[in-house]
Amino acid sequence: MQTMSLAEERVTLRILLAEDNRVNQKLALSMLRKLGYQVDLAINGVEVLQALHRQPYDVVLMDVEMPEMDGLTATRRICQEWCASKRPRIIALTSFALKGDREKCLEAGMDDYVTKPIAFPELLNALEKASPSLALSH
Repeated sequence: MQTMSLAEERVTLRILLAEDNRVNQKLALSMLRKLGYQVDLAINGVEVLQALHRQPYDVVLMDVEMPEMDGLTATRRICQEWCASKRPRIIALTSFALKGDREKCLEAGMDDYVTKPIAFPELLNALEKASPSLALSH
């Protein structure tokens, strides 16, 4: 017998959305809120790293192309600064769906890959692979 509903389980995830495009931000935030998540926002990789130093997250939804520091560079830095058991699950958000793009993201250290425009089932599937951490610390 399951003691916690999926909606309750979802709410426990701490999510950081890294996205510089306002339209994509609104779409992703709307989808995530419909799922019951509260989400913090970063507009580039520099802000992602700053946010992760302030507090732990279970998931970073990482746009690949952002100003100042792109998602691939930010992911590499996260992988250098946090050990695998302490870092968030990083899910690439990208409009690139060419052969080899998924592999580039995974090689940089990302854990999953969702293409834009974001499809609700694809986002849900990627988030369901994440689990809340009791103590993500640096």
